[in-house]
Amino acid sequence: MAKAENTKSLRRKVRNSYIISTISIALVLFLLGSVGYLIFNAVRATDLMKENVAIHLMIKQGTSDERIAEIGRELGAHEAVKEVTFVPKAVAAENFKEQIGSDFVEFLAFNPLPDAYEVKLHAQYSDKDYVRKFEKEAASWNGIEEVVYQRAVVEQIGSNINKFNLVLLLFGGALLVIALILLNNTIRLTIYSKRFTIRTMQLVGATPKFIRRPFVNRLVGSALISAAIALILLSGIVYYLYQWQPEYRIVLDLRLIGALYCGLVIISVLITMISGRTAVRKFLGMRPEDLYY
Repeated sequence: MAKAENTKSLRRKVRNSYIISTISIALVLFLLGSVGYLIFNAVRATDLMKENVAIHLMIKQGTSDERIAEIGRELGAHEAVKEVTFVPKAVAAENFKEQIGSDFVEFLAFNPLPDAYEVKLHAQYSDKDYVRKFEKEAASWNGIEEVVYQRAVVEQIGSNINKFNLVLLLFGGALLVIALILLNNTIRLTIYSKRFTIRTMQLVGATPKFIRRPFVNRLVGSALISAAIALILLSGIVYYLYQWQPEYRIVLDLRLIGALYCGLVIISVLITMISGRTAVRKFLGMRPEDLYY
């Protein structure tokens, strides 16, 4: 009777230790995933900000329709160009009228604004050096009178975004190291609670590989459960933001979310396997008297 109770107590302790380990790993992964998600979205938001900077290519007066259309095709085929919009002079006048609040065309009796192409570049081509290069290239084209964009905005965005991304990546890197240390310690403590079981298996002649396999397999199973819990919690946050924060949908990128989810699962399994194997190997080499300290 007493033996049966001791066995049940031992099983309960083993089960509880794995449950605590699973929850601890899940919380660490959730924290890591949340920060990774924040970093991904911050980088995505900065890319969108870069891609919203408009460059206007002013068409020379008297340029033929064929040449204007050809310029549009050249812009559309350019590797750096993300979006091209033709803005006729009449539309440009209406837009400017809305901005200043008065009809300058009626006052001047003619429309001085030229036809233009509004160009937006891909994020990777939006730094100030490349924009200047693109400006010189476009200005040399036949039919282009002037290239206009807000130079101060381009320079300021590039400088501030680079600093912001650096700080964010450093913070994310530091948190990743902390998370890995926490995961490693949690797994080592789990193995530590089984040190006497490991010693008993050694005494009955079990090989290191035979002893190590069930511990590592069970830890990997716990890691997968932990990753599933973390992903469910993270998905809840994503769903909430998508449903109740409409502006968030602009930066939503399912590919980045998928990469983050896969990364969390891979990190969880790899760290568990490496830490589990290392911890078991350590206790396999311990002297009997060291098991009590």
